[in-house]
Amino acid sequence: MQTEARVGVVVEGGQRALNTGHGGVAVEGGVRTLAQSLPQKQPKPLPHQSQTGTPLHQQSQIGTVSQLLAGGVAGALSKTCTAPLARLTILFQVQGMHSDVATLRKASIWREASRIAGEEGFRAFWKGNLVTIAHRLPYSSVNFYAYEHYKKFLQTMPGLENHRENLSTDLCVHFVGGGLAGITAASVTYPLDLVRTRLAAQTNVMYYKGIWQTLQTISRDEGLFGLYKGLGATLLGVGPSIAISFSVYETLRASWQSHRPNDSTVLVSLACGSLSGIASSTATFPLDLVRRRKQLEGAGGRARVYTTGLFGTFKQIFRTEGLRGLYRGILPEYYKVVPGVGICFMTYETLKMLLADVSAGL
Repeated sequence: MQTEARVGVVVEGGQRALNTGHGGVAVEGGVRTLAQSLPQKQPKPLPHQSQTGTPLHQQSQIGTVSQLLAGGVAGALSKTCTAPLARLTILFQVQGMHSDVATLRKASIWREASRIAGEEGFRAFWKGNLVTIAHRLPYSSVNFYAYEHYKKFLQTMPGLENHRENLSTDLCVHFVGGGLAGITAASVTYPLDLVRTRLAAQTNVMYYKGIWQTLQTISRDEGLFGLYKGLGATLLGVGPSIAISFSVYETLRASWQSHRPNDSTVLVSLACGSLSGIASSTATFPLDLVRRRKQLEGAGGRARVYTTGLFGTFKQIFRTEGLRGLYRGILPEYYKVVPGVGICFMTYETLKMLLADVSAGL
């Protein structure tokens, strides 16, 4: 972007003549200078700007429908690609509910994957993936859409609107906006998340057989509130998880693009998304484990295992399984989240650019 340069010339008598840099000539006290003869240095883009000086978050502005579509497709694609690892994570997380100590010590990713392939077939790795897509399309759409709007709202709040270039302010905006977006999306789509957990946790006994049948069965056996079993643990975990994910992603991406502005957007999104996924999973995995176990309370007519609240469940798991029990399944979670979150952010950013180009051409 060509910028105007204001050139000051000190002349006889201590006076200064200003020229706007459009090729004009300034004459004062017999001294003449051509403004164009002076080099005009291009300003260096700020960390939150592109090479053109345009703020990065304003480069791919798209409509509401396009934004929802980009977020939904990104979430559904990433979940489908990592579905086998997601199912392994769930199975490990819930092992402590109905397994003895000897069984838990023998558990391994390879042994569990071999068991699934041998007993249930290869397609079983994607068990519950249809409901995952049905959940992720609205969840990711609401998540990304709400994040963009919460971020804009927070940036216009009194006291923050004049500090947009401040790193700590940006980090705070991304963290709070991400947390609010995660809570909003999880609250709207929670019953589908519960159904997905129930379907994915089944092994040999098939008590639930589809989305609608599962919804009806849970409502009949456990009441309407049964569809929101574990919501407290979910909101407590998803808020910080999404907050950390978005804030780490945005901070890493801004830093990367400020130092290496010519790198591929796809590569940047994939790398920063993967790192943000590792950070958020490590910080909030115990909450996710408790959430899964609370979702499976009473599933298939089984007796309740945890009769206390959220913190009582934490204490019981820690007492019976130790600290390791709160991180049961973290390894397949890492294997899943590195490509999963990276694919999600990469797809979202790519679709935003493509849809922005399509909208501009119409």
